[in-house]
Parts: sequence; C-alpha cells; structure tokens
Amino acid sequence: MKNTWMKAIATVMAAALTLSGCGSETAKTNEQQTAPAAQETTASTDAADDLDRILAAGVITIGTEGTWPPMTYHDEAGELTGFDVEVAKAIAEKLGVKAEFVETDWDSLIAGLGVGRFDIIVNEVTPTEERKQTYDFSDPYTYVYDVVITKEDNNDISTMEDLKGKKTSNTISSTHAQIAESYGAEVIAVDTFEASIEMVLQGRAEATINGELVFNDYITQKPDSGLKIAAYNKEAISTAIPVRKGQDRLREAINKALEELKNDGTFNEISMRYFGKDITQPINE
Repeated sequence: MKNTWMKAIATVMAAALTLSGCGSETAKTNEQQTAPAAQETTASTDAADDLDRILAAGVITIGTEGTWPPMTYHDEAGELTGFDVEVAKAIAEKLGVKAEFVETDWDSLIAGLGVGRFDIIVNEVTPTEERKQTYDFSDPYTYVYDVVITKEDNNDISTMEDLKGKKTSNTISSTHAQIAESYGAEVIAVDTFEASIEMVLQGRAEATINGELVFNDYITQKPDSGLKIAAYNKEAISTAIPVRKGQDRLREAINKALEELKNDGTFNEISMRYFGKDITQPINE
C-alpha cells in the first residue's frame, strides 16, 4: 500500500517536471521567434527617414510665409507665387515629387519644421549658428543685402550705427531683428513685412531692416510710398534650406537639386525674371 502510494507521488512529480520543462522551452522558443521581429521593426524605423517618406508619398511639404513679395506671396488671382515658391517647385521636380505648400507667419515658421508641420522651409532662411544647433541646412542658394528703410524725410539714420537708440519694426525671431539689436536699436515686434512698413509710415518706428530685393519690389509697386533705403548692411547675407537634424539624405538630395538648377540655368532664369539680376551666385565684394 505504502509502495503504491509512493509510486503515485513519483508519477505526479515526474509529470509536473515534464510540464514545467515544456513550459520553459516554449517560452524560450517564443522569445527566439519574436526577437528577430522586434529587431527588424527597430531597424525599419531607423531606416525610414524623411527622404524615404517623401519619395514614397510623392509629395514634399514646404513651409513658407506667402506674405513676403517678391519671395513668397499671392498674385492677383490669389495663387501662391514668388521667387522662393518657384525655387521650391523646381527642387520638388528634381526630386520627382509634387510640391505642397504650408503657409504660416514667420515667427511660427522655424518651429513648424521642428514639430513636423512640413519637411523643409523655402523662405530665405539665414543659417545662423543658433539655428544650426537645432536644424541642418542645405548649401546656400541666394546671396543678398539687408537694408535700413526709413521715411524719405528722416535724416537721422544714414549708417547702421545710427540705429543705436532708435526703434525698428521687425519680426522678433528674424535675423533682421537680431541685426537691429546688435546696433543698439529697440525692436518692436510685428508679424509681416507689410506690418513693419506700416509702423514706419505711422511714425511708431523710425526704421525697419529688410532685404534689399524685397524693398525694391515694394517701391516698384508703390513708388510714392515716401520711403527710402537709408543704409546698407555691409555684409552680404546667404540663405539656405533647413531640414530636421539627422536627415542627411534629404539634405544631400536638396543640395544635388540646387547644383543641377544652377548648372542648367533654371535658377538664373527665375532670378532674372524677379530681380533683373542673378542672386543665386556669391557676391564678389
């Protein structure tokens, strides 16, 4: 009786050990089967960069202001156009995708790239050292001068140094505002070029700093505005196309497109049409 009872216990224990062993082996097998899949998913995520996504979708989204003629604005028919808009479309064509524009004011433009509202910005962005900490930039594609704009009867400003103690109107996060502050001016924040001009006309600001080409276009449209270029910044400003950090393949693809557009004459043609000169080549001072 005792022996029979002992044999029964032994049988039950052996069965338990067998089941336990099967369970461990099964878990181990499941781990071995799922591990490669997990690694593959991670690898796929790492490999999926902005250029891959853009090419797969057939669309590149481009951030721009749409309120800054002749760079980016709406024509009489309401269509978005301008030098930067045409440059962006030409880049998209070189990449073999469609250009889709997202319009926003300047102070939201740079941040919008960081949060993924668009893939690139084509809006005369200067690659400052501060911006380079957050974004990568293409090769330069335009070279221009900034100017100080005042009323025609303002004789107090004739050099950049004369800005000290004066009020200027500019978008607060722009390099124009930084230049004004570097010369000791007090910057009054506005959202658009038109608003900065209006502040000067109203006498609420004594000057505004902006691109020479932008102001030349403005004065062509409004020759009786009563404004003038009072001073030139001594250094030419180069602009480039920002992309998100680490998107080297997209940046390289844009650089290749820029080079091809310069070599095949497309850039020169667009620039001559808007400005009567080529602003896509370095300025020899």
